[in-house]
Amino acid sequence: MPRLRPFAQVDVFSAEPYRGNPLAVVLDAGDLNAEVMQRFANWTNLAEATFLLPPTDPEADYRVRIFTGSEEFPFAGHPTLGSAHAWLEAGGIPRQDGVVVQECGAGLVRVKRDGGRLAFAAPPLTRSGPVAEPDLARVAAGLRLPREALLDASWLVNGPDWIGVLLESAQLVLDIRPDYAAMAELKVGVIGPHPAGSEVGFEVRTFIPGDAAAEDPVTGSFNAGAAQWLIRSGRAPESYLAAQGTALGRAGRVHVDAAGDDIWIGGNSVSCIEGFVLL
Repeated sequence: MPRLRPFAQVDVFSAEPYRGNPLAVVLDAGDLNAEVMQRFANWTNLAEATFLLPPTDPEADYRVRIFTGSEEFPFAGHPTLGSAHAWLEAGGIPRQDGVVVQECGAGLVRVKRDGGRLAFAAPPLTRSGPVAEPDLARVAAGLRLPREALLDASWLVNGPDWIGVLLESAQLVLDIRPDYAAMAELKVGVIGPHPAGSEVGFEVRTFIPGDAAAEDPVTGSFNAGAAQWLIRSGRAPESYLAAQGTALGRAGRVHVDAAGDDIWIGGNSVSCIEGFVLL
């Protein structure tokens, strides 16, 4: 029988409510099946909804299942930060002081406090490297750019199947008017540098084609993959701030910091709705 369950709607990658990327979080989902989770995620009409369950790994603090409106992801970035934020606000106490360990389809993901923000350790890429020319031709057409405007590209798969594209400038990123039909099924993330001396280092946009083609407001998984790609290839410094959502009237801010073998992806979160949901 359905029952009322603790629920939060969290705005992620923004300290200001309604300027980031919203996430629905069901905090007590241990007895829900995937069909119910998928139906609810579709009903919310948000990019993702998450469901928190008891962990199966003794090192984890909780387990999360992450659903878009049409599928389940093994990992996603803003659902990771938003779920950890909601779990802590609901009284969760980590096993390790200062570090939350999340269990998800991609394995264990560490989330730490970074000042007033939370940050997750970017999980390893399950696919990386060059993108085939036919796919790049579709990407260029989908971005309405000449092929030579794509300075570099790489697969950046850590959950969603992102193709990362580097452009010459942040302004070129902001000027894109995507043709989703030309992208076919390809999920495309685009990044370009702001001028030297700017508060923000890079501008990011991500495009998700399909029946409900959309631009994602702020994307943790893509920023995690892009940081691994750009820092390790020397195209980005070890610490930088990325902006995303500008073209949508949002003010997402993604804090990137490399420390040893880890790259941490951080941002503020704020709970905008708290209460109960019937599931």
